[in-house]
Amino acid sequence: MFLLSRITLLAAALAVLISSANATSFPSSGPTVPGRTARLRNGEAAAPESAPFAVKRAIWAANQLHTKPYRFGGGHRSFLDSGYDCSGTVSYALGAAGILKSPICSSEFRNFGERGRGKWITVYARHGHTFAVIAGLRLDTTPYITGREKWRPAWQPTTRAPIGFEARHPAGL
Repeated sequence: MFLLSRITLLAAALAVLISSANATSFPSSGPTVPGRTARLRNGEAAAPESAPFAVKRAIWAANQLHTKPYRFGGGHRSFLDSGYDCSGTVSYALGAAGILKSPICSSEFRNFGERGRGKWITVYARHGHTFAVIAGLRLDTTPYITGREKWRPAWQPTTRAPIGFEARHPAGL
């Protein structure tokens, strides 16, 4: 009985350590700018001061990915990975915002949240690709209309026509 209670106590302590390690992996602060639109500075986005905290956290978290490589399937098993694909990138940002509990794939984003564009966050999804517009900036892994050659998680200064994509947004955002 004593051994069983020690094992239970050890398992509970390990669970607390793991969950707190995951909780602290997302930033709780970062750069901000006045207004309602995020702005790009040297590849990182500054969140609008008037944005809800969840939106700011999504932006600050996505900033952590701009040095990561594109990797098909990256960010699907866990928010923490060495590389990210499109849905892994969007999942990471939404996980930081407290909107997702675990990563989802592009096809699942087609049924995510509510239909249409959101006030702060819009996810555009189709079979095989997902990107998001958060506070006016596009978070995407493709070099679509940017001039850069590599696929990687990054903020994009240009818009992307959402032809063939379903627009979805988190409730209230």
